[in-house]
Amino acid sequence: MNIIDRLYKSIEEKGVVCLGLDTSIEYVPEYIMETSKNEVDAIFNFNKEIIDETLDVAACYKVQIAYYEALGLKGLDAYKRTLEYLREKNAIIIADIKRGDIAATAKMYAKAHFEGDFEADFITLSPYMGMDSIEPYLPYMKDGKKGVFSLVRTSNPGANDIEFLDTTKGHKVYHEVGDRLCNIGNDYLGESGYSQIGGVLGCTHKEEAKELRERFKNMFFLIPGYGAQGGRAEDVAMYLNNGNGGVVNSSRKILLAYKEGNGNERVGYYARLEAIRMRDEIREAVSNKF
Repeated sequence: MNIIDRLYKSIEEKGVVCLGLDTSIEYVPEYIMETSKNEVDAIFNFNKEIIDETLDVAACYKVQIAYYEALGLKGLDAYKRTLEYLREKNAIIIADIKRGDIAATAKMYAKAHFEGDFEADFITLSPYMGMDSIEPYLPYMKDGKKGVFSLVRTSNPGANDIEFLDTTKGHKVYHEVGDRLCNIGNDYLGESGYSQIGGVLGCTHKEEAKELRERFKNMFFLIPGYGAQGGRAEDVAMYLNNGNGGVVNSSRKILLAYKEGNGNERVGYYARLEAIRMRDEIREAVSNKF
């Protein structure tokens, strides 16, 4: 099955939650530290417990490489082990690496994250050097097994510095980027009608949501900004098509849910409760939208 169709089906079955494994060693509770050999083992065991408890309620998992790179080689070992475990569980993986280079360098990034120790199903890209920064990843998409999520309209305040500038064509820079990605993506459509070339669109810009969803019809959305960055379930609903066509990322809110609990349960228990709460809240917002 085409990877974008797998993701579409996963959302139908489990909801739109994309669980972000942006795991810092500071997040790991004492009971996991005590039963782990070292920091690498502790981070992996923390991730493993959360994965085991959320496989049936998370459509996919996004692993932010920066949290692991910050620990050097030992951190990348934890990253590798986490990806391997997700593959073992047949979970859909988004590697959040935000690469944006061109030519031979981009080919090496593609090889590094679509093959070998760091293999993922999707990776995130930054296209603001131009569309030739996307091209080296396309050969991996020909058989339908890999995909990308490219930055389009992000949720940070600084997005206005470049993404929101007016172009000579009478629209914004991010419109131009999204349009070009959609055009490339037409060659990589799944049966669901969505392309393996998806876009990152932050849900904090609700006033633009309806226009963007209509404009980028074949683009599958990776939606950050929910929760900690101010995005609400009713905002997220505007970026979806009948509850599909996008996944909504949540990281710290799920990873640290145990700190809001009574302390008598394990991290996976509270992560599961928060993922279900988030899923159901968004489902209700989608229902109210119609």
